[in-house]
Amino acid sequence: MVKVLFVCMGNICRSPTAEAVFRAKVVAAGLAEQIQIDSAGTHNYHIGKAPDARTQKAAQRRGYDLSGLRGRQVTKQDFIGFDFVLAMDLANLKILQRLRPLGVTSHLGLLLEFARHQTEREVPDPYYGGEDGFEQVLDMIEDAAEGLLIDLRSGHDLI
Repeated sequence: MVKVLFVCMGNICRSPTAEAVFRAKVVAAGLAEQIQIDSAGTHNYHIGKAPDARTQKAAQRRGYDLSGLRGRQVTKQDFIGFDFVLAMDLANLKILQRLRPLGVTSHLGLLLEFARHQTEREVPDPYYGGEDGFEQVLDMIEDAAEGLLIDLRSGHDLI
């Protein structure tokens, strides 16, 4: 089984969106038994809380359900338990690099490394912006999720 963790700051906008989008793509590909997916935040602002209502609304318009997700903070154990720890932006990637225990070899990087049509490296935080920011985040994450799934299928012999 391949285990993937998506990480943003508070775990209420970008990372739960990535979790739901990637989960939907994994299920559609028939790989739900082979890929485990979760999300977390680098900060403890929203532990136990549902994703932002605007995030849920935007995702729901595209057929993704975030209603069952709850915020949690990333732990050092996550670096051992997950094969891929993917940050939404460079600021959170730097925090994760500091938290990562020595000797852990899981892939630590940016989600948009896997994007096929995006030129940006970071998924912007839509929290303080308008509705179009949540749509932009979905566009970026859908692209990267497709690329990640292609990468996992080829690099991990997933059928």
